[in-house]
Amino acid sequence: MELVMTIASVVIVGGIVVYVIERLKHKYNRDNLGKKKSKSAQNLLDSLIPMGMLFGCAIGVIFGVFSPIPLVFTVSLGAGIGYLFGFFAYKIYRKKGNDDS
Repeated sequence: MELVMTIASVVIVGGIVVYVIERLKHKYNRDNLGKKKSKSAQNLLDSLIPMGMLFGCAIGVIFGVFSPIPLVFTVSLGAGIGYLFGFFAYKIYRKKGNDDS
């Protein structure tokens, strides 16, 4: 059963990753990636997706420790869901005004 859950998590997270990469590639080809005026705002924008992965992975570890679900499944699924949430945060923050705050 653990093997099936591990393969399922790879398939689910793989689908999430392909979706996000294709959306970012589409935005790149249309020259529509987020650009901010200040360097700190641009750094935050560029780090939203990796931060989402880290937070998702941490939540997956915490959930995996306290549940009977295998840790490999919860960590990989948490990282994938965090990757997706980081992408959505990127999209939202990109659309905000180009102010220096």
